[in-house]
Amino acid sequence: MSKEIGITVSKKDDLSEWYTQVVTKSGLADYASVKGFMVLMPYGYSIWEKIKEFLDKRLKATGHSNAYFPLLIPESFLRKEAEHFSGFTPEVFWVTSAGNDKLGERLAVRPTSETVIYDSYAKWIRSWRDLPLLINVWNSVLRAEIKMTKPFMRTSEFLWQEGHTVHADKEDTDAEVMRILELYRQLIEEQLAIPALVGSKTDREKFVGALYTMTLESMMPDGKALQMGTSHNLGQNFSKAFEIRYLGNDEETHYAWNSSWGVSWRLIGAVIMLHGDDRGLVIPPRIAPVQVVIVPIPYKAEGVDISGRAKSLADKLQEAGISVTLDDRAQYTPGWKFNDWELKGVPVRIEIGPRDVSRQQVTIVRRDTSERSAVPEVDVIKETKRLLDAVQSSLFEKASRALKQAIHDVHTYDDLKRTIETEGGFVRACWCSETACEDRIKDETGATIRLVPMQDEQVFSECVCCGKTAKKVVYFARAY
Repeated sequence: MSKEIGITVSKKDDLSEWYTQVVTKSGLADYASVKGFMVLMPYGYSIWEKIKEFLDKRLKATGHSNAYFPLLIPESFLRKEAEHFSGFTPEVFWVTSAGNDKLGERLAVRPTSETVIYDSYAKWIRSWRDLPLLINVWNSVLRAEIKMTKPFMRTSEFLWQEGHTVHADKEDTDAEVMRILELYRQLIEEQLAIPALVGSKTDREKFVGALYTMTLESMMPDGKALQMGTSHNLGQNFSKAFEIRYLGNDEETHYAWNSSWGVSWRLIGAVIMLHGDDRGLVIPPRIAPVQVVIVPIPYKAEGVDISGRAKSLADKLQEAGISVTLDDRAQYTPGWKFNDWELKGVPVRIEIGPRDVSRQQVTIVRRDTSERSAVPEVDVIKETKRLLDAVQSSLFEKASRALKQAIHDVHTYDDLKRTIETEGGFVRACWCSETACEDRIKDETGATIRLVPMQDEQVFSECVCCGKTAKKVVYFARAY
């Protein structure tokens, strides 16, 4: 593969350029003609489909149903929840005319769907028998990102799922928030092979309009944190704004409770950035559109049917539930194909050449380590499954070691500033719980409190900012 086709920069030397080349040259996505937008190409969309299939199956198994709500939201809806409105206004795209006619009220292109969904919920819910109402939506949302854009990580339009539920009380809403948080953890850690820290946001960093926000945060190779998913208890804020009330079995009328939660295609960005190497993508097997590629090595000799062997093996792997592609393109050399599929991050490559045929074996190559092994034909399915599991585990273990190394304990404000500036990563520090200290640290370092650990950790110093008695251990970081 020529330098122009392959990756031309090192991930270590220029992460941003490396990332852009991997995204475009692997066929995941392309830049759109409108700044801040991107085209999700078939290969990238197929990864999103894997994520969607995993979540969709489990959401339906826990009683959630899918629905769809309008793209355009009246400005008056957004204004009903004042905190929510003020938080999203700077990012909103507005529709002000229909054809040549000016609209009487501006319409927001949805930055998130709480308001338009809860307007419907107010009409649907009457009694405690209607609860809980558990609805999930697969859609796209738009938030103006013009200056700083990066495919998958920060774009003006992105695909996501957003769940919106209605409950009778706080306890049931809390249970929903934690149920979804655990589902997201399973997706991120067990499918994407990315370790995450789990905890709550501070009041300053929580979702606008929420009672509280739970989050999963991961660390990228450049020392910046990435918010992977969030789950919010919205309290009764939106129910009171939109008059979502129900008649309880006590014959009294009550305001309902809401939760919302979501993950987006930025998960794909995290996979690219965390697992990829200087040859391109490295995709965890459980979300790989193609888990195995078979590359036959042509050999023109009588009685040697390499193509037939390759086709037969592909059929057997497919029957065994393994996603496989047979690359029998005659116009490309085997070496070109090896590089092409490595760029695309396919977890396992199987080569079949004349020597393999004569020995009734195949050569199997792992994408993550480049380890090659000769495997008897009779053992190929068993060994391929073993290798796919091994690659999945190895990627998670490698990322877990990197996460552990990226957490730095600090005791003083000078140490915090130095660590954020020179090392990055998560800075673990003690905090007095005062917003003034949180604001000062953000203003002076660009770092925010990414999470308060779900399980309280032992306070080990005074407040890192003001020196007063600390109440919590928190994790600071600069973030995407």
